[in-house]
Amino acid sequence: MTWAEQVSAAYATEPLADTTPLTVDVEAAGWLQAVRTARAALGCEFFDFLTAVDEQPHGFTVVAHLVSLRVGGVDAVLLRTRLPATDPSIACVCGEFAGAAWHERETHEMFGIGIDGHERLDALLLPDDFAGHPLRKDFVLASRVAKPWPGAKEPGESDRAASPSRRRTRPPGVPDPGDWGPSATPGGGDSPARQG
Repeated sequence: MTWAEQVSAAYATEPLADTTPLTVDVEAAGWLQAVRTARAALGCEFFDFLTAVDEQPHGFTVVAHLVSLRVGGVDAVLLRTRLPATDPSIACVCGEFAGAAWHERETHEMFGIGIDGHERLDALLLPDDFAGHPLRKDFVLASRVAKPWPGAKEPGESDRAASPSRRRTRPPGVPDPGDWGPSATPGGGDSPARQG
């Protein structure tokens, strides 16, 4: 039986077509059971990562990448679920994979997604008094509030292609490419690299 057939049988659904790794969409209420199924039925003993994506205004997508290591190969499945934009939460999977604890704490801290049943959702990467969730798309960048962008436009909005560019210079001590390396010309001059 192929890996795709095993995944299809385990979840009673077809994985998304043309995805690597095989991706399975599951209901948020069945998140913990989906992870248990990956471990028990598919032999996914390796927890790679868990994270979220802010799909504003449609809520969040939480993904977990689980891997089955076997002699002669590696198979993986990406479990994915959608959460609402208001009061998003998901079941803790630390009971199945202890290594998920750090990933769940990070997802909680950066996206504000509740992890039901997690024993320790205190600050992991941010200061204790930090307000907000910095990986949400509605999070205001403090640097833009404290000091507005110096240009007339935000990065990526300029008409730089129409503007003349300045002359490109090499840093001090870097010889001309014609003087050294595979594209060097014979008798390339008196550069420091050729002396001595």
